[in-house]
Amino acid sequence: MSRVDQLLSRRSLVLGIAGGMRSLTPLAVVALTPGAVPPWPLLERPWGKAALVALAVGELVGDKLAATPSRLSPPALVGRIGAAALAGAALGAGTGRRGAVARAAGVAAAGALLGAVGGYWGRRGIVEGTGMPDPAVALLEDAAAIALSRAAATR
Repeated sequence: MSRVDQLLSRRSLVLGIAGGMRSLTPLAVVALTPGAVPPWPLLERPWGKAALVALAVGELVGDKLAATPSRLSPPALVGRIGAAALAGAALGAGTGRRGAVARAAGVAAAGALLGAVGGYWGRRGIVEGTGMPDPAVALLEDAAAIALSRAAATR
C-alpha cells in the first residue's frame, strides 16, 4: 500500500471513529473543509452544506435528551456506520485515486463501530467514575468528535 493510501486509511479510520461518536458531524465537517469536498452536489452547494450543518447540530442537541435511544441500538448503530461510510467515501472521492472511495468507506465504517462502542463505554465510565453529569460528558464527546473530524478532513 502506498504512503498516500495509508494516509487516506488513517484519515478514514479517524473520521469513522468520530462518526461512531456523532453520526453527522464528520460529513458536515468534510463539507465545510476546503479541499476535502468531492464534486458531489450535496457537499458543494451552500444549501447542502447548510442542511448538513443543521442536521449535525440537531444531532448534538438531541444526544443530550433522555429519550434519545442508545447509539448501540441496531437502527442507531447502522445509521452511524452508514453515515461514517458516506463521509469516508467523500474523503476518498476527494483524492481522485482509484479504489479510494470503497477503501475509505470501508475503513470509516469499521471506525464507526469502534467509535460507537468506545464512545458509549467511555462516556458511561466517565459519568460513573467521576460523578459528572451525563450532559457535561456528552459536550466533551461532542468536542472530541468535531476535533477528530476536523483532523481527518484536513490534508
